Amino acid sequence: MIEISDKVVRSTIFKRPSNSYKGMYGRVLLIGGNLNFGGAIIMSAEATVNSGAGLTSVATDINNLCSLHSRIPEVMFIDWRDTKLVEAIENSDVIAIGPGLGLDAQAKLLLKLVKNTVKSTQTVILDASALDWLAEDYTLLPVNAKKIVLTPHQKEWERVSQIKIPFQEDGDNFAVLKSLFPDNNGILVLKSNHTKIYDCFGKVYQNPLGNPGMATGGMGDTLTGILAGFCGQFSAKIETVASAVYLHSLAGDELFKKRYVVLPTQLSAKIPQLMKQFSLE
Repeated sequence: MIEISDKVVRSTIFKRPSNSYKGMYGRVLLIGGNLNFGGAIIMSAEATVNSGAGLTSVATDINNLCSLHSRIPEVMFIDWRDTKLVEAIENSDVIAIGPGLGLDAQAKLLLKLVKNTVKSTQTVILDASALDWLAEDYTLLPVNAKKIVLTPHQKEWERVSQIKIPFQEDGDNFAVLKSLFPDNNGILVLKSNHTKIYDCFGKVYQNPLGNPGMATGGMGDTLTGILAGFCGQFSAKIETVASAVYLHSLAGDELFKKRYVVLPTQLSAKIPQLMKQFSLE
């Protein structure tokens, strides 16, 4: 097991060259936010933009349009019932699906659409409701993607893996990961007070940071956004994922010094400052 350190983050985040343009830093598509849970995908989108993605689009319920654009005008909107969504999936480098997605027929239809559309050059991140659907039907896994990142908390992983929480040992987690990803293209982010990140080759990173002030709704949605932004910029390898997890907790720890509760949107706003610090070291 490798403890994530500043060194891993410094090797991931680079100083941007002067000839930068938005196309260099990833096209990210986020899918989620039904009528009741629009806030989840908005927090993910805010984190994606704050973590440096070049272009960010959100496919969500039409009822979230005004809230999304009033909160994050940098984000492009797609009605998730529009046929243009297929083109958006095809043209993205990273697709993250799940925050606020829900468990209705529309949600399953969207997961099937991602699975059937995604290409071997793309990264897919599955979070929240997408993991609940995966626990019910493994065939929804977009196995054709170059990388698939699963981001369950321990209870979600229990449902996906069928391993009870007290018995989620590294060896067993690796075995399930290998069974889900015979092409070795999966990464597991098993969220807890000290999150672990696994790949299919037996490597595991553990996050030493984090605090109880981060135990609030939307924190996982924000992590998903940071992961999407990082994978779009720095390539979807385990070190990139580990760096995103570490920076998410580092931002939370900095805020926790003066706050009893750390709000996800406050954490998200701190990410650009921390990324700047690491890019200059």
